[in-house]
Amino acid sequence: MAELLVFSKESCCSCQEKGTGNYLNILQEKLIKRMNRIEGQIKGIKNMTIKQTYCDNILHQITAAQAALDSVSRVLLESHINTCVITRLKEEDPDIVKEFLTTISKITK
Repeated sequence: MAELLVFSKESCCSCQEKGTGNYLNILQEKLIKRMNRIEGQIKGIKNMTIKQTYCDNILHQITAAQAALDSVSRVLLESHINTCVITRLKEEDPDIVKEFLTTISKITK
């Protein structure tokens, strides 16, 4: 089961202008560590393709890489909700709801 992280309100982008992030080191390290693993998975998939590995095995590895990316997305989304979204809602930012719904729509496609 994926672990959920709750960060202070300054862990994402609440301290920055819209469009930039300010992640706590622990979140940034966690995301980078996961993405490095995913990068290794993608390189492995590429090598499997070059070696003409059985298609079913490649498809299983692609599914695993997609699941890993989904996990990174969930961690970042949780931080974003607990920081940027809540802060901007409290500030009565009129753009946050539309922005957040657009993000959710893209994530759930």
